Formats: sequence, structure tokens, C-alpha cells
Amino acid sequence: MPYHISDQKTLSELKPGMKIGFTLVVTKTSSSIADVRVREYHSVERDPDQALRLKELDAAMRLDSVTIKTGQSVPDFALVDQNNQPVTLSQFEGKVVAMTFIYTRCPLPDYCLRMSNNFGRLQKRFGRRLGRDLILLSLTFDPEHDRPEVLAKYAANWKANEGWHFLTGPLGAVKQVCGMFGMNFWPDEGLMTHSLHTVVIDRHGKLVANIEGNQFTAEQLGDLIEAVLTAR
Repeated sequence: MPYHISDQKTLSELKPGMKIGFTLVVTKTSSSIADVRVREYHSVERDPDQALRLKELDAAMRLDSVTIKTGQSVPDFALVDQNNQPVTLSQFEGKVVAMTFIYTRCPLPDYCLRMSNNFGRLQKRFGRRLGRDLILLSLTFDPEHDRPEVLAKYAANWKANEGWHFLTGPLGAVKQVCGMFGMNFWPDEGLMTHSLHTVVIDRHGKLVANIEGNQFTAEQLGDLIEAVLTAR
């Protein structure tokens, strides 16, 4: 997971392989790190905490699915939504699908909350087209906690209508779908470390865009979707 840092001079003092500690500063709209400290250790053995994280990262990235490239067809998948109803990608044939990845316990406002806010803005912008012409899918990568009843409460917070599905399912199925789009995640000290991806699939089931990160606006995402909706 990338972090913002306010004092760029600090980075010039760091070298690859250093173990650091820092303070995570979270406001209502953003997060950043400060007070970066280099942690010294003298053992020739690999640090146990780091070893565990590397093991978890390796396990998280060993996915059976193959990353889909732009222009390729997206394979069908089956999960359940916040109403505990089955949802497949194929049921939205002929519609544009936008998909992002979140978990409901994410504490950082510029990560999962921003992804959900982007979709909330899309819901307002496209109004009546949502459900009829455009589908929004928010897939949790924390299915152990984010069961349908949890997602239902989360969806209610965003006033999600019937065209916006919050998806979960068995961990293996969730990993399979995440792997299609290069979405990586792993547990880290009670929370989840993860990448950020927003996906757009056209009416023919082909991947139009796989946007990584959070350095785009809801308006820019909406303009992209508008162009895909217009294309035939």
C-alpha cells in the first residue's frame, strides 16, 4: 500500500532494505506519514515480523487466475451481494460494468472510502441509467468479516440503489476475481494491506480500463464511463 509523505527530504535519507517506523496521520479527507525513524537490528537472521509478512504476501499473490489485459474478455464469475443474492458477471451482458475493491473496516479516507465515494458520485451522475445501462460492483477482499449483512449496512450508508452491488463470497472465489485484475491484498496487524484498482468493462464483456491507485477524480472516472456508455 503506498503512503503519502509530507516531508520529501526524509526520503533522501532512506535506502532500500532499511526497516523503518513512522506515525500514520489520518484526517477526514487524507492520510500521510510523518516522523519516519530507521529501526536498527543486528541479527543475521531475517526479522520474524518481516518474514511473516513476506510469507503472507507470497501466499496472497499465488493466485490461480491470469491477469486480464485491456481488450480481453473478462471471464464470468459468481459471488453474492449484500442481499445474499447470487450475482454473476454474465447477467449484466449488454451493460457497462464498473468494479472496484474495498473492505468495510478500512481506516484511511483516501483508500477504500475514496473508492466507494467515487461510486457514490457515479450513482448520482448517472441516475436512472444505473441498473438499466450501468452496473456498479464493489467487491470486498475481506470476506471473513464482510459478510452480506455487514455489506448491507455499508451499502445503506451510501444509499446504494439496485444497480450497485456489494459483493462477497468464499475467500478462494474472491482471490480468483481479484487476481484477474492484478488486485493484491494481505492481512497486516489486524488490518488489510492492499493495492487499489478500478475496472471498467464494456457491453461486450471486454476490459476497457484497469485504473490503479487513487490519483484520479470521480469526474474523470465518470467521463470515462460516459464514453464507454456511448460507444457501441
